[in-house]
Formats: sequence, C-alpha cells, structure tokens
Amino acid sequence: MNASARTARAVLPAVTAVLLLAGCAQSGGAAEREASDARPGKPSAPAPKITGTTPSGTLLVADFGADTVSFVDPARGRFDSVRVGTAPYGLVVGEDGRAWVATAEGVAVVDTVTRERLAVVPYETETGTAKIGEYRGGGMGIALSPDGRHVYVGVNVPGGNGTLEIIDTVQLEVTESVPVGRRPFDVDVSRDGSEVYATNHDSFDVTVVPTRSPKDTRRIEVAPYGTEGGLGSWLKPHYTAVRASDGKLLLPFEGERLAVVDPRTGAVGVERMTANTHQHGAALAPDGSLLVVGTGPIDPDQDEGPSLTVRRPDGSERVYPLEGPHEDVAVSPDGRTAYVTGGFTRDGYWDGISVVDLDSGDTRRLAAGERPLGIAVL
Repeated sequence: MNASARTARAVLPAVTAVLLLAGCAQSGGAAEREASDARPGKPSAPAPKITGTTPSGTLLVADFGADTVSFVDPARGRFDSVRVGTAPYGLVVGEDGRAWVATAEGVAVVDTVTRERLAVVPYETETGTAKIGEYRGGGMGIALSPDGRHVYVGVNVPGGNGTLEIIDTVQLEVTESVPVGRRPFDVDVSRDGSEVYATNHDSFDVTVVPTRSPKDTRRIEVAPYGTEGGLGSWLKPHYTAVRASDGKLLLPFEGERLAVVDPRTGAVGVERMTANTHQHGAALAPDGSLLVVGTGPIDPDQDEGPSLTVRRPDGSERVYPLEGPHEDVAVSPDGRTAYVTGGFTRDGYWDGISVVDLDSGDTRRLAAGERPLGIAVL
C-alpha cells in the first residue's frame, strides 16, 4: 500500500470506524471483555506439571486474560502457573531470577526458580478498579535497570496521560512517579542505564526520562504517518527496541516504515519495511537483528496477514507468515528460535505461542495460558 492510502485510513469513514474501533483506536465495548471465537489452529497439549526448580530455557508468559503468569516448556507447553494479579501485561526478568510483572493491581515479584509470588508493589497512580481488557488501567510496559536496582513501569490511566513509576527493587516500593504520554505500551532502558524510554501509543510519542533527574523529561513525537485521526488512528507507535550499536530507538509501523529515533537529539529517520501488516511486538536477537510481530491487516483487501519479520542489521528482511493474530516476541539465547505470543491486545487472540525456527521457517504451536502477552526466556 502506498503512503497516501495508508495515511488516509488514519481517519476512518463512519461505518468502517464502528467496526475497527474495537482495535488499536481507543474504545471500550465487547471486544475488550470477551474472547473472540477466531482462534485458529490447535496448540499442543499441556505438559505435565514440573516439580522442583524451573529448568533453564523455560518461557515465562503473562496471561493477560487471567491473573497468572505461565511457565511454558518450549517443547511441550505450559506446565505451571503462579497468580500475580489481574490482567498481567508486560514482564521482565533479572539476573537474580526474579520476574517483575506489570498487572492492573501493581507490579508482582515472582521467584522464577521456585515459582512463587514474593510480593506485589502497588502503584501510586490512581487507575480505577482493576479489571481485564485492552484499555484497563494499570501497568503496561516494564523494564529493569542494567544494575537491577530499579524497575520502570508505564502505568495507563484510562482517559488521560499515563505515568512512569520507578520501583526500588530492594525496598519494594515506588520511589518516583513521572508523567508520560497516553497508554505507555512499552518501556525500555538505555544500555548504560542513564535514560528510560516510555513509548506512548495514544499520544504518538516517546517520553525520554533521565534516571538521575527523572522530572527533566523530553517528549519526542514519533508519527511517520502524521497524527491525523488522533485517538481513532491505527498509525501509532506500539513497541520499541533499543539498538545496541548506537542506542537509537527502533519503532516499526505497519510493515512499511521503521522509525529510527535518536533520543539525544530527537531526530527521527524513516527506513522502509516490507511486511505490509499492522505491527506490534519488537525484540532484538543476539546478532542485532530486529524481530517484529505483524498482527494482521487493517484492510484485508490491501494488507498482508499476520507475520514475523526478521530485519538484519544491514536492512534486509525475511518475513515468516503466521497463522492468526499475535502480540509480542522473545528470542532464544542462541538466536535460532522465536517465541511469538498469541494473546494480542485486541480481539482475535488465541491461547498459545507460535515457535518459529528462524533457519528453516518452520512453525509450530504450544499451549500457554489465557491470552498470553508479554514473554521472556528464563
């Protein structure tokens, strides 16, 4: 699709808008309360429960449609779960084996070795009643400082701007709350830990937060298609990856454009992408390749279906088709396998993970928890 056609859909005709606003545009209706029946394919049967400590290589998944995180054997499927709080979204795991899970109620702390919840750190930000749904209040993106001393969580405030809450990982309390943009889908940290980046879906921007002076924030607009349509637009940022080679931020849009943001200067460059599908989750492989989840078409007559794009550091791309919508992605330590969650923040999700062999392109499905979203490899 050409750029003018894509941009034209930022403001949707009235009838189409009614159908599509159950998605990335802000809404509230049945789409965020009920699972869709469109759950293609059948994951493998759940694995038997494992006793004792958690094996290395296990997948930890946030069950956005429930109140748990699931432990998933990458060969056989889910084998255990731990209650963490309502609608867990993003998660991050430290070198000490503790996982930090952003839920609607607070940030849950989980010992991934013994599979126990250790604590829940409540938010300082008022987000309303904890509930399940795409636009629920509470934690979304989450990241850990390189030294493991602080957790940074983007907190969604329904109907308004969000906050970035900073948690002391020793004291287990919020030490600072910083205003950011609307619906902070993702949170990332610079490699040296000097800055935190909140990617704000509904305000078309990234908030740069210096860790030594958190109140001195900077806003960088990231809108390669413009901001026409406002909350009703589909052409917004979702997830960000921080490129190791130069610290620039990589934000994919629509399988057509990759916004490359210099957080020091605020300059935004745009590079071409090839998947031509609505894109969400992003992660970096050990070799510097960018993996991007294509959730499916905005317009089925013009856009391609769900996919996983692997973009090499030289800009070349390989696109792996996927069956059904997906949301987020993690990569095995050897860079040979991608794990793509079927949870999806909109309707059409399914309860499993697609496992993609990045050499052959072969794909298989695993059973997981209810609406699996954020994912990490232990």
